[in-house]
Amino acid sequence: MENDRIFFADGENPKMIEAYKKAQETFKYFWRELSWEYRRIIPALDVACVKLAFTQEIDGETIVEHMWINDINFDGENIYGVLINDPGELTNVQNGDEIAIPINQISDWLFATQGKTYGGFTIQAMRSEMSEAEREEHDDAWGMDFGDYNDILLVYEQKEKPENLIEHPMSKNMKDSLIEFVTNNPQEVSSQDEQGYTFLHREAIAGNQTSVEVLLASGADKNAANQHGKTAYDYAKQLQWEHLFPLLES
Repeated sequence: MENDRIFFADGENPKMIEAYKKAQETFKYFWRELSWEYRRIIPALDVACVKLAFTQEIDGETIVEHMWINDINFDGENIYGVLINDPGELTNVQNGDEIAIPINQISDWLFATQGKTYGGFTIQAMRSEMSEAEREEHDDAWGMDFGDYNDILLVYEQKEKPENLIEHPMSKNMKDSLIEFVTNNPQEVSSQDEQGYTFLHREAIAGNQTSVEVLLASGADKNAANQHGKTAYDYAKQLQWEHLFPLLES
């Protein structure tokens, strides 16, 4: 995502501003993982949440609070979910509210699986200023081991299989199943939802190269635009899924 889209409050700690930037630049990996989580029969993630900057004008001043949501959805434009924090000063939102906020207000993301955490940039920024004992206490409170604050992971088995940074292994592994699905349901290749998104849009947003290749080979229209006037390529470019550029360029 473009840096000029990043939202933050004046006076924020520079270390936190850097964390917000990293979270925005890498949010695509969170969404890619969650998009596959929603297709799994047996869930793999223990935690999946996003921190957003919520704002309100109070007495002529813009108040910003960074709070977490879960039950996440993402359409390339907005983040959707349910607020799981109690606001401190804000009165325009409350715990349990359903939220829709533009992507430039992301300030962090976090998922955890098999004892490891991924993302959590603001959390790691805070942990970097703690003593070792304080970090242990912090991690115990979360019930997770956040590991080395200087070594933040983005994707599962990132070090063992760095190719996972390019494409999710499930995208490759589900190729035959997807071919069978579109063969049996050819209308799904060209159908658009009420906002004009196609199957190709959704797979491009999630960065799934093999899925995109299958859909294009099955006749998907790479020039189909949604109600925002955007094609699958527009979202691939917006999210910097560079491996999709050659496939989706007109």
